[in-house]
Amino acid sequence: MTHPFGVRPVINASATLTALGGSLMPPSVLKAMTEGAAHFVDLPELHDRVGERLATLTRNEAACVTSGAAAAITLTVASCVGEPAQAFPADAEVVMFAGQRNGYDYAARLTGARIVEVGPSIEELRAALVRRPACLLWFAGAHYAADALPIEDVIRVARELAPAGPAPAGTPGLTGPPAVPVIVDAAAQIPPVSSLWRFTAELGADAVIFSGGKGLRGPQSSGLVLGKRWIVDRCRAHASPNQQIGRGMKVGKEELLGLYAAVEWTLEQDEEALLASYEQIVDRWIAGLRGVPGVVAERGYPSEAGQPHGRAVVRLLTTSGWTRDGLVRALWDGDPRIAVGVFGVPDDAIALNPQTIEPGEDLVVLDALVRHLSRFTDGTAGPAPTPARGPGQQ
Repeated sequence: MTHPFGVRPVINASATLTALGGSLMPPSVLKAMTEGAAHFVDLPELHDRVGERLATLTRNEAACVTSGAAAAITLTVASCVGEPAQAFPADAEVVMFAGQRNGYDYAARLTGARIVEVGPSIEELRAALVRRPACLLWFAGAHYAADALPIEDVIRVARELAPAGPAPAGTPGLTGPPAVPVIVDAAAQIPPVSSLWRFTAELGADAVIFSGGKGLRGPQSSGLVLGKRWIVDRCRAHASPNQQIGRGMKVGKEELLGLYAAVEWTLEQDEEALLASYEQIVDRWIAGLRGVPGVVAERGYPSEAGQPHGRAVVRLLTTSGWTRDGLVRALWDGDPRIAVGVFGVPDDAIALNPQTIEPGEDLVVLDALVRHLSRFTDGTAGPAPTPARGPGQQ
């Protein structure tokens, strides 16, 4: 089986990676996007209506759809740095924990803001926030937690400062800009679905950001900002179709309707049953690899993004005859093409993630692993060479 242009499909046992297409959309999302593609609309009006409904569904003051989570970082930071249609100040600062610096820094720096690093201490955080930076950007996930303060402490310290201004006129009960807004990037933090309201409605962050094409299973080119009305309204003003910093971050009517359908679909799922099904897949992988010479398979928890489900961590012993990169390449070059994870595991291990596995594919992955691992130990062949890495390692 091939896709157009000869691009082979992938069995994704790695994660909801952009390089692998994010996630797969359920039928209701595809239907919504198809229906949206068949009509012209007033796009700003559709933005407003979808945002209103998403805010209600997710228990937030306001919501807006963006062209991915990275675009959402740029738009939310821009909303804190300066008003739409005004030049951004040259001395704007965004506070981040040093241990949370990552490849998405650029999305904040597009505004011209300078990133100021702090360590995981209340005193250091307080000293940075007293300078009244444009905002604080905090990344959710177990892999970001070790060298940062918990979000509860971050919000508490930020709220110790006097507010920057009153609530917008005509919006009783809604909050205005605080002294230092707190933005949470939770791009891959679904499951749990409660992330949609926990960081904002429950803990008090000004905005939380999600990828539309990961756990929500919406269009890959979509993202979601949820939170206070003042910041979401500014995000909309900075975004396309307005001639502002987000003009190139265009969201079409198809993504608007598709992401709304994806959030609806997500909220309708039995999350407890879904997580249990993930654990069943992990159990089958571990049981199927038990007794295979040269490997040790065990459950890892949480997932590579800190989600509340396990994954199978398969460690290659020296007696396996394989290097980790060699096995990754062999699985990628096989038929079917299989992607596995390497993030957050030792250099001699791969990780198998059940979140992106379709029914029956877990057995295909297991069969391929057993077949490759047996090539060396049964004396029929050696392991594949280890030149370049496959997308499962990105």
